[in-house]
Amino acid sequence: MFSRIKLNVRQAELEDRQKLANLIHFEVYVHRHLDWRPPLDWLGNRPYVVAEKNGKIVAALACPPDPPKVAWIRLFAISANISIEKAWEALWPEAREILNDLPHPTRVAAIPLQRWFQAVLVESDFDLTHRVVMLSWTPGRQALMERQDDLLIRPMNFDDLLEVEKIDNAAFGTVWQTSQAGLELAFKQAAVATVVEDEGRLLGYQISTTTPMGGHLARLAIHPVAQGQGLGYSLLRDMLSQFERRGAQAVTVNTQQDNLVSLSLYKKAGFRPTGEEYPVYQYSIRMDTD
Repeated sequence: MFSRIKLNVRQAELEDRQKLANLIHFEVYVHRHLDWRPPLDWLGNRPYVVAEKNGKIVAALACPPDPPKVAWIRLFAISANISIEKAWEALWPEAREILNDLPHPTRVAAIPLQRWFQAVLVESDFDLTHRVVMLSWTPGRQALMERQDDLLIRPMNFDDLLEVEKIDNAAFGTVWQTSQAGLELAFKQAAVATVVEDEGRLLGYQISTTTPMGGHLARLAIHPVAQGQGLGYSLLRDMLSQFERRGAQAVTVNTQQDNLVSLSLYKKAGFRPTGEEYPVYQYSIRMDTD
């Protein structure tokens, strides 16, 4: 068990922005979720708790739900003036209590990129539920097959986002869904965002961003009623062709190690594993019955 320490624990306030910025940018032990929103943009949402010692913020933990049933740990940052264990013991119970008071079951999830954070999660009874693997596509490695359908693939526009959210929620399990607010941010940051439609009905979408090497496929989803018809490959082919025309050296994507359908699709398009993989840990605040 972790030892106890007396700290002042409270909800973060907007006035804490500069102090939190210093904590995030200058301390060694900092976990930041791979997110459309930087950690400071979550200020004003709950739970976003800080621990103070002698009036100085020495640790912060942010895990506001978004979508409503999933609370990714967006930030866990610790000053050198406090141990990792003591910081977590001070902040995690407070955040958990806030989440427990919500009107619906919530899953807390995290992708710890550092071993020290993995150890903290294991100690607090988080379960290892998935492993995320990274794949990469290189132009010229494998010829892309021509499209065999007559469906329309076009650029995504802002008015599509309501339907895009419906597709996203239907295609993904709870923990992997993205809210409309998240999709709006993704759309604004996208290098290539496209939809596939049939007779005016949206059936799938993809959102990709730029990277120093080229691009990264951030989201791809096909509505369950249209899966297995090659729509995912058509969206993928169109996106890769656009990046290839831009001179991309590589396009990356990540997916769950046990998502055999996605892995098969990416392999078909010429993606290959990079050897990078990241664990996903989850903790249920209350049992989810849906």
